[in-house]
Order: sequence, then C-alpha cells, then structure tokens
Amino acid sequence: MQGDFTGKVARFEIGGMHCAACANRNERALKSLPGVHAAAVNFALRSARVEFDPALVNERALHDAISSNGFQVLKPEFARDNKARAYQELADARFRALAALILTLPVFLLAMGGIDLPWDFLGRNSGLWLQAVLSAVVILGFGWEFHRSMAQLAIRGAANMDTLISLGTLAALGYSVWALVVSEAHFYFETGAVIAAFILLGRYLEARSRGQASAAIEKLLDLGARTARIVRDGVEGEIAIDDVRVGDVLLVKPGDKIPVDGEVLDGGSAVDESMLTGESLPASKGPGDAVFGATFNVSGAFRMRATRVGDDTTLAQIVKLVAEAQDSKAPIQKLADRISGVFVPIVLGIALLTGFAWYLVTSDFYQSVLPAVAVLVIACPCSLGLATPTALMVGTGMGARRGILIRNGEALQRCENVTAVVLDKTGTLTEGKPSVAAVLPVNGDEAVALRLAAGAEQLSEHPLARAIVEAARVRALEPPAATDFENLPGMGIRATIDGARVVVGSPRLLGAQGIDMGADHQAAIEREEAQGRTVVAVACEGRLVGFIAIADTIKSDAKAAIRHLHDQGVRTVMVTGDNARAAGMIARELGIDEVFAEVLPQGKVEKVRDLQADGARIAFVGDGINDAPALAQADLGIAMGTGTDVAIEAGNIVIVKGSPLKLVEALALSRLTLRTIRQNLFWAFFYNAAAIPLAALGWLNPMIAAAAMAISSVSVIGNSLRIRSRAIP
Repeated sequence: MQGDFTGKVARFEIGGMHCAACANRNERALKSLPGVHAAAVNFALRSARVEFDPALVNERALHDAISSNGFQVLKPEFARDNKARAYQELADARFRALAALILTLPVFLLAMGGIDLPWDFLGRNSGLWLQAVLSAVVILGFGWEFHRSMAQLAIRGAANMDTLISLGTLAALGYSVWALVVSEAHFYFETGAVIAAFILLGRYLEARSRGQASAAIEKLLDLGARTARIVRDGVEGEIAIDDVRVGDVLLVKPGDKIPVDGEVLDGGSAVDESMLTGESLPASKGPGDAVFGATFNVSGAFRMRATRVGDDTTLAQIVKLVAEAQDSKAPIQKLADRISGVFVPIVLGIALLTGFAWYLVTSDFYQSVLPAVAVLVIACPCSLGLATPTALMVGTGMGARRGILIRNGEALQRCENVTAVVLDKTGTLTEGKPSVAAVLPVNGDEAVALRLAAGAEQLSEHPLARAIVEAARVRALEPPAATDFENLPGMGIRATIDGARVVVGSPRLLGAQGIDMGADHQAAIEREEAQGRTVVAVACEGRLVGFIAIADTIKSDAKAAIRHLHDQGVRTVMVTGDNARAAGMIARELGIDEVFAEVLPQGKVEKVRDLQADGARIAFVGDGINDAPALAQADLGIAMGTGTDVAIEAGNIVIVKGSPLKLVEALALSRLTLRTIRQNLFWAFFYNAAAIPLAALGWLNPMIAAAAMAISSVSVIGNSLRIRSRAIP
C-alpha cells in the first residue's frame, strides 16, 4: 500500500559518512525538523530521501541540518556526475590502501626482527625511530580521514566508527612514541600501522563491492539512447535526446535504440524489449502499437510519434522506482538502526572498562593497552548498517532487469507471509485484449446491434468496450455519436444515440432495467458463457437488440504460474466481474482453488477483507482502475504493468510485462532478498557479540581484530552479491 503524503520529496547525496552511526545521526537530525513527514538516510548509497511540508521547512533547512552534523550535502552538479566521482573515490581508496600496506610492511618486519638496518646512527633505536616515522605516515597521513572525522564529531559531542579507529591507532602510536622517549621496553608501532592499513584496505574493498551492489541504476541509465532521428518538414535530422518533445515525429532504423516512449505511425519491426520486460523474444510492432524508450529495434524501420519524454518515460519511471526502493528500509532493519545509534558510545565504554580492569588485575599499563585497543578496532557497526541496504540494492536491481519493480523494503517483508494470492481475471490471467467472437442479433441484423454498441462504448476505456469498437471498425461500421454517457462500474454503460436511450452491459444489468431476456436468449447466453466467453447485451429504448460474445485468450504461462504457487503452498483465488460460467471454465482450466464471479469493484475489496478476516495474508494481483482499492487493501499489492497508471501506483510490486510467471519470480526474489538480509543481520550481530568479548579478554591481538573488522563488512556485501547468482523459478 502506498502512503497518502502529498508534500514535496527531496533527494540528495551526503558526503563524509563512514558508518551506520553517521547515517542514523543524520536521519535523526532530519526527522527533528518541523514539517518533515519522513526521512531515510541510506549509508550504502550515501544518500537521503526526505518527505516534507514546504510550508513549514525548505530544502535549505534540510541541508543545514546535515551540515551542522559535520557532513556535506553534495552540490547537484557534483552529485549528477556520480559515475566519474565513484571511480575517482575508488581510485583514491585503492591508492591509500596500497600505500599504507607498503609502508606498514617494513614496520612489521622491523618489529618482528625480520630485517636489519644497513645503518645504525642511533644504536638499537634506529629501527624504532624508523618504525615511528613510517607508522606516523600511515596513521596520521593516509589515515587522516579517521582523525578529522573524529574531531568534527567530537566538537558536536558525537562519535562514529572513525572515533573508534582514531582512538585505537592514536593510542598505539602515542604510547609507542612515549615509550621510545622514556626508553620503555614495549612498543606498538606495528599495531597502529597494521590497524590503519587493514581498515583502509577494508574500506577500499567495501567501496568496490558497494559499487557492484549499487550498479543497477547506473546500468539502467546507460540503456537510454543519447540521440534521436527527428523528421521535420520531411527532412531527417539528429537531435539530443533532451531536445525531443511530445508530438515530435521520429524515425527509428534497424539497430537503433528507440529514443523515447511513443506510438508507431507507419512501418513495422520486431523490437527487443528484454531490458523492460525480461522477455527474450522480440515483440512485433506495427501502426498504433506502443513502443518504449531504450528498447532495441531489431529489424525494420518505422516512424513514431513521441508520447512521453524526459522524466515521464517508462525507463525514467523504472529508475525512479528502483531508486526509491533502494532508499527505503525494511522493517527488519529497525532493530539494527537502534543498535547502531548507541553502538559507538557503548564500545567506547567497554574499551575504557577493559583497560581499567586489566590495569587493576595486572598493575601493568602495557598489558592494559592492547585489550582496550583491540576492543576499539574490532567493533563494527558498519556491517549492521550495510546488512539491509546492500541486499536491497542487489535484489531490486536484479528485479528491474527481470521486469519486476519492487517499490520498497516493506514490500519484501510482506511477501514472506503471503498465504493466498487473489487474482483479477482480465489482463492478469488473460491477455486483456478481448475480441468479438460472435454477434447474436435479435432481428437478424448483426450490424445494427454492433453499431449501437460501438457508438455507446466509444467513450469507455474498458477492454470489452475497446473490443466492440474495434470490431465495428474492422467491419467498416461508423459508430454514431453518443451523448449523456453514464458509466455503471462492473455492470455496463448507458448513453443516448440519435435521441434513443441505449444500454450496453451484462445481461444482469438489462434484467435489472426490466428488459425481457426471454428463455431462448438465456439459453444462447449460457452456451456462449460455457465456452468461457463474456456476453454483452445491447438494448435500445427498453427493447433487446442483441448480444455480443467476447473472448479473451488465457495467457500462455498462467497455468504454470498457478502450479508454482501451489507448489509453494500458496492458495489461489480468482475474483472477477465476469459471469460465473466463463470464470468457472477459466478457473478449472488453470487449476485455481476458488472463484468469486460477478463481483463489482467494491466487492473485490470486501472479498479481500473477508479472506483477511479468516487469517489469510493476501497478495492481490490486478491491472485495472477498478483493482486499485483492492490492491491498496491487500497485505501486498502486485500491479501488472500492462494495466492503468492508477493500478500501478497502488501496487507494492509492479510486473512490467504482466506475465503471471513474473508474479512467481517476484515472490521468490523478494523472499530470497529478505532471507539474505536476515543472514547479513545475523552475521553482523554474531560477529560483534562474539568479537568484542574475545578482544576484552585479551584473546585477540589488535592487528587481527582490525583485519576481522574489515572482513566483516566485506563479507556482508559479498553475501548480498550472491543474490545475483541464485536461481529464481
């Protein structure tokens, strides 16, 4: 279900965040502002999404809240160049990590006695002073970001992961320099240097893995065309994609990417829409057919009229949905957020207590330093902060490539408990492109019945209405003009044609209007309905004119989808406004468990509520305007992308192509992503719960602790990336 917030939404990138505690601190700052309806700061994406009332707060105030926390709001022109900046940041992180490792190696070897210096101008202290210089370069130079971040937050009375790293490395370096000056026997130069080098290496590996996890949006954006061939006054020219306007006539040649969404005017082709739908076979296109930007024209040339450009194209909307999903948080993340928010202060307290306890027991300052430093550097709130967003990034990106758009983390969690799937018939289980199979006139003149029906229905957007109008067009029947059009949801329509009142709709509607159907006509209706056809009755001035039998083809993969749902223990229910015989025939053919036929739009909501009252967790699948209330009422709304914008907006998950098997894929992918999130959270909690006590007891050397901390974050991201290689039914 979607929220009803009607204010503004701001999105911006945040610089300087190094752990989950940073993200939580910024999120709290944004939420504390008056007029902020909701705020989510994504540590993995380094981004914020804020819903706010512009009458109470403006975007400048949002930015100031971030800046006052010691972080930076990236300028729009800087944020837009995301790809180049990401490469530069990755290159810088790689350089710092490699340089730190290279300088740390001689420090470590000198400390372990593995090398002898060729000079000895300070006696035995020559090697120690060289260790001091090199470790200072590593800790204070390449690790400068740790200390700057700690200082900025300390001024504001806050702390984050950098606080722990900075204190740990400075403690090791500072104690060692003091010991060297006063000629003590114990030194920790290699400890501080190795900690800093391992942390820098871990951040480089984390950044690289995070880039792979968040590549979905970048790949989607790369799919779009850069230019378009425009036809003006019969002359072909090439323009930038940003210069295309609605109504422009464009030429698409074989091998071109279709520049924007539009309608084919003339010509024909086969178009590869796999990037949009996940379907491998090209779709045939001819005059009147819709085409979508970023899809690939395989063969043939055609002219098209642009209908959606810029941010309104299907690709742009997909990118928007994926970005919103990646910005969101699954409810399961809330516990991790609460723990991350207090994690650093707790670890600081544990480190102080550890050092104090060891000093009380041993009376040896040397022996009390190592366990305290180990506690500081082994604690890892980063893995907690990365557990959910990295899995969401990979899962939603993989879904987008398969034609499945998951709106948010909450939708993932709702998928897990679904026990019954309620499906609309038309457009969901059937192709949604009905055609007139037979016209059964009362007086023997098919044209009269079809012409009257087409005249009344030409003002309707219902699939059955479009089928009737198309049948009249094919037979070269000109529909008469209609006035006083009245839509009767779930029943039919009424209109005035040439001064006569015409009713077109279900036989039930005409019966309610007092129009005599007759036993012979009723038998004909039953014969058509027994074949799975929908019968539309036509009456004029209270007298029956005829019937129109309309057939809709069952989708080729609908039966397989129902079987897969049953294999997962999910109950299937069909709810349709169609007649009971036609609905029953389709249900039997597909193996659907339960059918509710002749249900009005408001009745779909009531059926969902009834099933929920019986304890079922409902996923409703639909594609029409009349499905939107039921999609919102269900525990999980799944909208078929072949349907209306209203239905798509109401869905938690959108199936771009409308294939029933994609429904099975969506549920499986959602459950896989949620399972990965749980695995990530378990290992993150387990790591910290086990590692901190071991470090406090002195069983972990700080150097090993630093390596373990770096590995923990990388392992969480690596587990998320495994989603891409897992088989989805």
